[in-house]
Amino acid sequence: MSPVEPAEKTPADPAATEDPEPAEPVPAGLLFVPVRPGPAGCTARFFRTPLGGRTAVGFTSAARLAATLGSEQACIRLSEPALRALAAPLGVTALTVDPQFSAPAADRTAAAERERANSWRRRHPQHVGALRVTGAAAVVACLNLLIG
Repeated sequence: MSPVEPAEKTPADPAATEDPEPAEPVPAGLLFVPVRPGPAGCTARFFRTPLGGRTAVGFTSAARLAATLGSEQACIRLSEPALRALAAPLGVTALTVDPQFSAPAADRTAAAERERANSWRRRHPQHVGALRVTGAAAVVACLNLLIG
């Protein structure tokens, strides 16, 4: 027997040889992050989960981003740690990679038309007068309480 024998290779920690759990986060590499124009350049878009929580979103390919958000969606390339660091000061801790579904964009023209249709109620002279009379009555009631 030689003085130098190869030692048996046994792992010191059996858990070290096991595969990681599927739910554990794995670095995603460079991501295509959707952005929108802002006053100082582009701003990352954050989305809502089905339960209402805020999440940062990244796509592993430009094709997946276009399939989900449309071909006109602008994007930048960021690593996963950079996206998390960008989102953390805003309180966004979740990161969704390659979401498959997204809700359609809100129809702002319909909301603007509803607003215009209901705007007469706020500017109608009779309603404004009623608010003035109610406010004057409240002031008189307060003065009566103070005077006694």
